[in-house]
Amino acid sequence: MSDFVNQWLFDPYIGKLVTIVIALIIVVVVVKLIKKQTSKFIHDKESKYRYRKLINFVGFLMFFVFLAITYSDKLGGLSVALGVTGAGIAFALQEVIASTAGWMAIMFGGFYKTGDRVQLGGIKGDVIDIGVLRTTLMEIGQWIDGDLYNGRIVRIANSFVFKEPVFNYSADFPFVWDEIKLPIRYDSDYALTREILSKISNDILSEYSKDAKEKWDQMLQKYLVEDSVTEPVVTIAANDNWVEFSLRYTVDFKKRRSVKDKLFSRILEEIQKTNGKIRFASATFELVGIPPVEVKSKM
Repeated sequence: MSDFVNQWLFDPYIGKLVTIVIALIIVVVVVKLIKKQTSKFIHDKESKYRYRKLINFVGFLMFFVFLAITYSDKLGGLSVALGVTGAGIAFALQEVIASTAGWMAIMFGGFYKTGDRVQLGGIKGDVIDIGVLRTTLMEIGQWIDGDLYNGRIVRIANSFVFKEPVFNYSADFPFVWDEIKLPIRYDSDYALTREILSKISNDILSEYSKDAKEKWDQMLQKYLVEDSVTEPVVTIAANDNWVEFSLRYTVDFKKRRSVKDKLFSRILEEIQKTNGKIRFASATFELVGIPPVEVKSKM
């Protein structure tokens, strides 16, 4: 019995297994302690999230290196077999490898970060998590009008960034240009209409225009892009049915729907106060009379 116990205790394979288990426990404890200490000094939600992901990755890498060192004496004779097996695994797991490479590109290439609003492969939503293999989105739109959540959580493989365009609504310029159009009858007061639209847009959109201008100036320093107008602009066009007024403006990408609601509410109130000087137009159809038809009959 004692010989069996001694053989078990001093068996090199058992010793390496015990060493690996102890190393795993140490790595897990160290990672948790580092996360706990880091959370005390980092209060920004985005930075805290990135550091937690980085610490997890470093902990996994340390354990993998320790595992390779522990069994390094057995790897020499298996080099050919491991090479062939590795080639087969690489072929079978090419999507996983591409997704891992995509994760590195996302983290260090500035494609997007958590909190950004993106569109990936026709799926639009806010990024709520970036994993090693998949990016998780809280989807917006689809059967819901406007930029509102519909309740679905979508997970997309990170390899997507190498295959199709990535649309980011909030990277360097967290604003979008939006537009509303008003059909006004031909007998309305056009000057008063322009004055009302200009006043309302300045009252509601001035803060967004100022912030957008600052961000756009930063864009000009970073990219080769032409200067653009971020202040509200009112334009007019005439067609066969009515005079069309357009209000183009910049707005925070997350407040597009609420700002449009405020604009329309104020516009309707102000136009109603004009007592008929400004009237909305609607599509009209003119029915052309049928010319008389003379029917002759032969008796």
